[in-house]
Amino acid sequence: MSGIFRDREGRPIFMLILVASFGYFVDIFDLILYNIVKKESLMEGLGLSLQDYAKNEVFLFQMQMLGMMVGGILWGILGDKRGRVSVLFGSILLYSLANLLNAFVVNVEQYAWLRFLAGVGLAGELGAAITLVSETMHKEKRGYGTMIVVTLGALGAVAAFQIGTHLGWKGAYITGGILGLALLALRAGTFESGMFHEMKQQGTSRGNFLMLFTNRQRLIKYLACIVIGLPVWYVVGILISLSERFAPALNVQGTVSNGESIMYCYLGLSAGDLFSGLLSQWFRSRRKIIIGYLLSCFLLCLTFLFNSGISVSAFYGLSFFLGAGTGYWALFVTNASEQFGTNLRATVTSTVPNFVRGAFYLIGLGFTSLSEQLFHGNIIYGALLIGIICFVLALAGVLVVRETFGKDLDYVELS
Repeated sequence: MSGIFRDREGRPIFMLILVASFGYFVDIFDLILYNIVKKESLMEGLGLSLQDYAKNEVFLFQMQMLGMMVGGILWGILGDKRGRVSVLFGSILLYSLANLLNAFVVNVEQYAWLRFLAGVGLAGELGAAITLVSETMHKEKRGYGTMIVVTLGALGAVAAFQIGTHLGWKGAYITGGILGLALLALRAGTFESGMFHEMKQQGTSRGNFLMLFTNRQRLIKYLACIVIGLPVWYVVGILISLSERFAPALNVQGTVSNGESIMYCYLGLSAGDLFSGLLSQWFRSRRKIIIGYLLSCFLLCLTFLFNSGISVSAFYGLSFFLGAGTGYWALFVTNASEQFGTNLRATVTSTVPNFVRGAFYLIGLGFTSLSEQLFHGNIIYGALLIGIICFVLALAGVLVVRETFGKDLDYVELS
């Protein structure tokens, strides 16, 4: 196994993978934390009424996701222009400071802008980490590295639930900020991608976001990479994050907590990412494993939506398996990274997952509209139809992209 964690020049890179993994751990911690502490922070912390809380809970999350879309473009371009390592730690610094300040907000406006800034910072972490690991490891082994990053990172949601539950909203935000700042101390164990250095010396045009739209084939491939990830945020953002709404509709026997559903989902996602990474290496394919996960996840969604009268423990069990079914996130981001040349790789790898997260706005809007207007308030059928759309688009996207296992990434995109 020790031979796996070396770069193309034989240098050990386990510390680099560890830094990237814990960076994504803190990233997921802060990404999920708002949904864990939003009610306490807005009603008890800021003194909002139940009516004002209902008006602002979605708005604040939208501000965070808007920040992630902006940050995805910003950090992606900077990653191709300035380097992967600088983005990795610049993003950590920004979201850590934003979360520390979040503990001291006194009104909704401050809360909203800090969620936006945190979102901008959070957007850079995964793309920079996956790009750096993909370019540094041997082409036949890089799947192991990206698997470790996402598998460990997903456990940040579990930590967010535990800390948010036991330390309260202020303590949770302060903890998230301190974890991020402490992570910066590990920077000494990282080094820049050799591919980036070579490209920089050649003077190649780097980080030109508009290049993705000037070539029809490149644009179709880019859009395909994005839609592959839609089912992940359909499951996490609709079925799991709205568990407290689905539980009565499904006649669940007991009281369901959004926070616990999220925790079990991300435990499953971590396990799913571990197995999808291993399967991808064993079968030497990204596409086949992603297709298998998509089909399995769709069947699990049907089980979730039409399994009425179950116990709370069974509901949480389904949350775990739904998370496992979306555990192709590492392959999804790795696939996007491997589809494009070195001069656009960080831009693509940062924007693709963040555009998927941003697409949650459209998924949520579609879910609400379909449930209320087409199905007269029936959220089960609203969720089913928007889910079918997400899975069909994802399968179409997988069929468009090429297999990238073992692909040589040392090339550039021509304008």
